[in-house]
Amino acid sequence: MPDREERFRVMLDMVEALTGPGPRVLDLACGTGSITDRLLRRFPNATSTGVDLDPALLAIARGSFAGDERVTFVTADLKDPRWTDRLPHDSYDAVLTATALHWLHSGPLTTLYEQLGGLVRDGGVFMNADHMIDTDTPRINAAERAHRHAAMDRARAAGALDWADWWALAAKDPVLAGPTAERFAIYGEHADGDMPSPAWHAATLRAAGFAEARAVWSSPSDSLVLAVK
Repeated sequence: MPDREERFRVMLDMVEALTGPGPRVLDLACGTGSITDRLLRRFPNATSTGVDLDPALLAIARGSFAGDERVTFVTADLKDPRWTDRLPHDSYDAVLTATALHWLHSGPLTTLYEQLGGLVRDGGVFMNADHMIDTDTPRINAAERAHRHAAMDRARAAGALDWADWWALAAKDPVLAGPTAERFAIYGEHADGDMPSPAWHAATLRAAGFAEARAVWSSPSDSLVLAVK
């Protein structure tokens, strides 16, 4: 993902613009804590709650931030209607997520957005940077996908690890082997959800109680949608 840092920069720019430099953040589907890492390096007075279900990625995240009192991690399934009960706070200045919610189909994602509408404080923000496909542009989509996968193939040929290779290494790691086995028992193999368009995300967020929502950054395959409560 050659534009990964650019999307994080725009995300944190908008956090600062709308909530200030010391926000209380929910890192949604946090994985290894990529957003939290960049958040705290840029805003040392921020705090972060990372929530995820993946035991292997949470093991990495907890190890990376061990001893940092600004960070809390919570194990929760975002499809559980009561997942918010596990959080340490009733509201957040910002809820941030990246390259994660495409695992959800549009029905569960709509429900999640409705829950976030009650979790983000008035004036707070939600941002989702993810794969978002506009079905009105099939030729553009096909060309972009072919170009992106050709680049991925070249990277693999040059020695880069792909999804399966990375997890195979994790399964052999003495610390991560157990959590990785548990992870595959929960999820199975990788499966994408619906990946609806940025317009769908914006409209669904407005219906969930956000006053404004639109894309604030995009690449040929991904978008960053920002919603303000």
